[in-house]
Amino acid sequence: MKTLKVRHVALIIATIILIDQALKIWIKTSYPTGEVVRVFGMDWFRLHFIENPGMAWGWKFGNETGKMILTLFRLAAVIFGTWYIGKVIKQKYSRGFIVCAALIYAGALGNLIDSMFYGMVFDKGLHYDAAINDYLSYPGIAEFSSSGYSSFLHGSVVDMLYFPMFDGKFPDWLPFVGGDHFEFFSPIFNIADASISAGVITLLIFQNRFFKKNVSEGNKTTVETESQTSDNAHVL
Repeated sequence: MKTLKVRHVALIIATIILIDQALKIWIKTSYPTGEVVRVFGMDWFRLHFIENPGMAWGWKFGNETGKMILTLFRLAAVIFGTWYIGKVIKQKYSRGFIVCAALIYAGALGNLIDSMFYGMVFDKGLHYDAAINDYLSYPGIAEFSSSGYSSFLHGSVVDMLYFPMFDGKFPDWLPFVGGDHFEFFSPIFNIADASISAGVITLLIFQNRFFKKNVSEGNKTTVETESQTSDNAHVL
């Protein structure tokens, strides 16, 4: 069975992290929040800079307490993922499965870096205001700073990839959503989110192939039964 070595998996993870962080830092230090840039003039491929305090794809998870819980959960998941990837490499799982695990791990680590450190290294960022019990954006363009806009574990995640391929209106005869406007694809996300989604979706599609037991030639066994045969038995 073909498998991957630790250095190959480390290269995959490092490449995703570098691309993810480079794009996030560039967008955060180049544009104000809410800025929209059409890539190569294309209307369906845009960079739309936003920040979110919560989960992947811009979902939120409560207030600052919820955010800290989520960040700690991400940290625990990355620690577990480090051990698990080492385990599946050692046990020589299929290359496809290991690559998917590496994609999910890299995505989780990419967003964890934002949550853990961005509040400490940038002077501006999405921050929680207890007076209104919500998060506030900020004017201007962020810069690196030793003081930071928040504390450890309280940084906000940077998103920017936006693909509004087409929009329209649901048919009037549809229940609940009839006549409502819709847009595909509306979420704004980042490279880390895309890496997680690619790993999970690929695992779901190819799970039978990835988890199929491959028996090596040296481990093949002969199955014996107590069934009796006779001259009347037929071999099918």
